[in-house]
Amino acid sequence: MDADELKARLKKLNAQATQAKMDLHDLSEELPTHWEKILEVAQRCHDAHAALMEARKAAAAASA
Repeated sequence: MDADELKARLKKLNAQATQAKMDLHDLSEELPTHWEKILEVAQRCHDAHAALMEARKAAAAASA
């Protein structure tokens, strides 16, 4: 993956992680309404941030 592709991937993953964070925040403000979605939304947020952190590690390793 070249530098431009890596930047684009990081940008996309960052946007997904930010959206997941906002979804989790919004859900927390609506509680106890939609409480049954807690695990689903939290898992999506966790997965998005895990993917972002892995991509950042890969980017740091590639630039080193």
